Amino acid sequence: MNHHVRAVLPVLPVIAVIALLGLPVAASGAGGAGPADAVSGLTVLYCALRLLRHRRRPLSPTAAAVLGVPVLGLAVAAMGASSPGAAIGGLGRYLQIFVLVPAAVVLLIRDRRDFRLLAWSFVGLALWQGAVGVHQYLTRTGASYQGEDIRAVGTFGPTDVMGMATVVAFGLMCALALALGRTAVRERAVAVGCGLALLLPLALSFSRGAWIATAVTCAVQLALAGLRRALKVAAVAVAAGVVLVGGLGVGSALLQERVDSIGRVTDAPDQSVTDRYTMWAAAIGMWREHPLTGVGLKGFPEHRDGHASLALSSGSDTAGAGSGYLKQPLLSPHNMYLLVLSEQGLIGLVALAGSWLALLVRALRGLVLVRRTGRPGLECALVSSGLLIWQLIDFCYADIGGPSTVLTAVCFGLAAWWPLAGGAAEPLPVAPAPVRAAVEEALAR
Repeated sequence: MNHHVRAVLPVLPVIAVIALLGLPVAASGAGGAGPADAVSGLTVLYCALRLLRHRRRPLSPTAAAVLGVPVLGLAVAAMGASSPGAAIGGLGRYLQIFVLVPAAVVLLIRDRRDFRLLAWSFVGLALWQGAVGVHQYLTRTGASYQGEDIRAVGTFGPTDVMGMATVVAFGLMCALALALGRTAVRERAVAVGCGLALLLPLALSFSRGAWIATAVTCAVQLALAGLRRALKVAAVAVAAGVVLVGGLGVGSALLQERVDSIGRVTDAPDQSVTDRYTMWAAAIGMWREHPLTGVGLKGFPEHRDGHASLALSSGSDTAGAGSGYLKQPLLSPHNMYLLVLSEQGLIGLVALAGSWLALLVRALRGLVLVRRTGRPGLECALVSSGLLIWQLIDFCYADIGGPSTVLTAVCFGLAAWWPLAGGAAEPLPVAPAPVRAAVEEALAR
């Protein structure tokens, strides 16, 4: 076997999952499992067989506790599901996205080289999806937006308009982290170029949520990497934005209108925002009736009409990007926290959100340690922290669903490696014995 292939063999299944997300998605199967989901299941199986073959110790007790605590809320919510099918389907999906695939990714990554390889895989997928999205905008073959087929959605189609935006945002944050790290100069230069190239497709996605989450996350990454670097990269990003939007006039009027609409979500919300507010209220109503355990897994669609007001529309209109007109039903509150709260109650939300918060705290602690001591792994710390921050912000107005969801599972696995098995999980370096003896003698005096 080729030496280079053997070197990356453990993470090849994860790379395959990422690569398969570049394939076109059939419009009729937007909500079901796709090839990437199937390969993610095989990745979990491959990881289990690898552990048995090499007799490796599985996750550390801390990692097992952080990644496994959501199972508690899921088990309780599954018992409260309306049918065995809903219980099994919901339990399997949640375990796939938040427990099994992330744990497999953590176990398959061996060192920072594997981590960077997966981060570059995110960047590569983002560049591909972004290129497809820009082509859709220029040729007017994208999803329908204000009566024109110009919205960049990549290969995910109009039924998953957040798919391309999510992929591009992940790639942009990974590129920024790699550019701010302590890797080779050539690698950092390529990362800067990739990050700048991804700004355009992110803008053409017309996704307000992705813009907000990406802007906040990139600002945090820059601040954590150091003020001097932050100012340099921010200046380059602003210059690129001025050239793309101002100088070239790339969608400037539509982008300006979309940006202005962010400030009108409370004063004069459009129908999509009204629907979202209505579903949020419905989710809170479900939780109030079942505060501890929720209405059960996959119970939101069944209980929605009994808690939603008349302001809720019958569905979201989608068209374009190779698909005809379709009325997409509103089956979730488009807020992950409220979805979990309504279906799993406080028990599920505390377990799941607690797991995410523990990862973020450990990742940030490791990042501070790397900055303070000069130890290697700054790019890994920035990738991990960035992905977690972006996902936790995005969950305020998005939830799981659609073909791009499996990338969320890989994202959590990549982000969890640093705080659970990487540099943030390593103990502080111990001083040599002579140094310790001298210190102890000085203290004794």
